[in-house]
Amino acid sequence: MAEELQIRVPRVKLGSQGLEVSRLGFGCGGLSGIYNAPLSYEEGGSVIQYAFSKGVTFFDTSDLYGENHHNEILVGKALKHLPRERIQVATKFGITMTENGEAVVRGDPEYVRKCCEASLEHLGVDYIDLYYPHRVDASVPIEATVYEMKKLVEEGKIKYIGLSEANPETIRRAHAVHPITAVQMEWSSWTRDIGEEIVPICRELGIGIVPYSPLGRGFFGGKAITESLPTESLLVYHPMFMNENINKNKLFYERVAILASKHSCTPPQLALAWLLHQGEDVVPIPGTTKISNLERNMGGLNITLTEEDLREISEAVASCEVAGTREYDRFLHYSWEHAITPPKRG
Repeated sequence: MAEELQIRVPRVKLGSQGLEVSRLGFGCGGLSGIYNAPLSYEEGGSVIQYAFSKGVTFFDTSDLYGENHHNEILVGKALKHLPRERIQVATKFGITMTENGEAVVRGDPEYVRKCCEASLEHLGVDYIDLYYPHRVDASVPIEATVYEMKKLVEEGKIKYIGLSEANPETIRRAHAVHPITAVQMEWSSWTRDIGEEIVPICRELGIGIVPYSPLGRGFFGGKAITESLPTESLLVYHPMFMNENINKNKLFYERVAILASKHSCTPPQLALAWLLHQGEDVVPIPGTTKISNLERNMGGLNITLTEEDLREISEAVASCEVAGTREYDRFLHYSWEHAITPPKRG
């Protein structure tokens, strides 16, 4: 089985601007209770430190994750036990939640700077390696947002600029202000809508692609199929995991499980292998709260798939047949399809 092999995560260039990261990153948000009860700083830190011991150096967080910036603080505490110069920290800004649970997105220059300085403090670092707007503010020209980020680069507070959930026009306009190193998008074998528009423009401009939720928000882990979701999990509100939809979607998991058996691996490993085979410029950031799952995820690096294998997996999970929208209702109108900003002023 692929999961039983001893694996050291290799390194790759993310985009064409010079940022080098581990071939697999680690999405830290789940450590602060996105899909489960939050871990303590010590528990979460031990997972991060173990990931680093296996070669994972690219850690993704956000000022949105966890109450009172729990996740950035957790990551920062873990960094105190690791060599900072060998770590690539990515964090995000721009989403706040109102008291009634509505998401508000901001990308105005004053807010960009305020959030960056706060994240530096929460993380306890002098610079952020990769900084993203978590979502695009459709009321502010993207040029204004990125120009302020460019100034933060010039001041040494961030090293590289990314975008998250941005459409092709926004990516091109942002890149004209300052080179974009990476675009973070939801991408997995059951959410493949970026393939026709986003992937080509990223490759044209030399921008790396960082898939979030590469295991379908844990779908390919199988627990949502066989067990009830924890009441604290945000997935109980996710359209793809609603009762009627998860009952329809479990067919896709069953098909992938059959194919995984054929390749002597687990469904999550096969799902990650499919994504890794999309290109060397693709660096997924799976997350987990368990070291055993982390070990298994890394097993996806050892799986070799042919073009026929990739086609077979894609056909087994026909994304057009997946029940439910890929985004929570509260974030749906902030997805990349709607991320169109006003023209540049002046």
